[in-house]
Amino acid sequence: MNLALTVLEITAPVFLLGAAGFGWVRLGYDYPTEFVTRLAMTLAVPCLIFTALVSADIDAGAVLSLGLATALAYGVAAVLVLGLLRLIGRNLRAFSAPLTFGNTGNLGLPLALFAFGDQGLGLAVVVFAIMAIVMFTFGLWMVAGAANPLRVLKEPILWASVLGVVFLSLDLTPPEVAMNALGLMGQMGIPLMLLTLGAAVARLKPAGVVQALGLSLAKLAIGLAAAIVAVWALGLTGLPAAVLILQMVTPVGVTSYLLAERYKQEPEAVAGLVVISTLLAIATLPVTLSFLLAN
Repeated sequence: MNLALTVLEITAPVFLLGAAGFGWVRLGYDYPTEFVTRLAMTLAVPCLIFTALVSADIDAGAVLSLGLATALAYGVAAVLVLGLLRLIGRNLRAFSAPLTFGNTGNLGLPLALFAFGDQGLGLAVVVFAIMAIVMFTFGLWMVAGAANPLRVLKEPILWASVLGVVFLSLDLTPPEVAMNALGLMGQMGIPLMLLTLGAAVARLKPAGVVQALGLSLAKLAIGLAAAIVAVWALGLTGLPAAVLILQMVTPVGVTSYLLAERYKQEPEAVAGLVVISTLLAIATLPVTLSFLLAN
């Protein structure tokens, strides 16, 4: 009973904020998704990542191990996804990225914070940063058929992650006035991401519910399997292992839909994946958290 209440306390704020964004759009109020997303990804989230890494009580070696495990997990997931899509005869360019990458930003970061505190958030931003780098290089190539690897150098998230790891490794802390300012800006990140997730889902027009449900379940199984392989191969234990597993079972992110829309790769079907996998996560994420907290 206590464990169930703890999981509810962790997950309820996340889904309630998402529901608020969903309801806001459904009520007909204006929500400038492009502006809010740019504000979050260019300013708020990089500040959140930097301050989380600098403030986190985690060893630099643990960050390196988790980073390697994350890269391995996404590599394993990509191989499994490509194999599955070839087996069932689905469009590789449309479904490879959505089934490989989860919503480690909008959902993964707040869940890690509420479940595991500041230390969990610090580890979660490592997973998120690796995901963002792989998503905008290999993931973009999956969808577009071509990509410029140097594009990732323009992402503030990359530089916030690098600086955060440098400060963490050297045990450096910026002046308090700077940390206060960065922390204040970073605090916008999680609410903005959750509201934007809800708003984006409210505007999607899902197609192929049965296919979306099947692929959503496949994504969940693949993410879990990839995380277990990476945890075993790198010998991760404790909190880093729990954070990686949690992040790898998050649902399909809205970014995958935006890429599918931009490159005309079955956007309606990908929209269905976003909606169905997010609804499915209302049940699967609490179950996953229950297992992780109990162990």
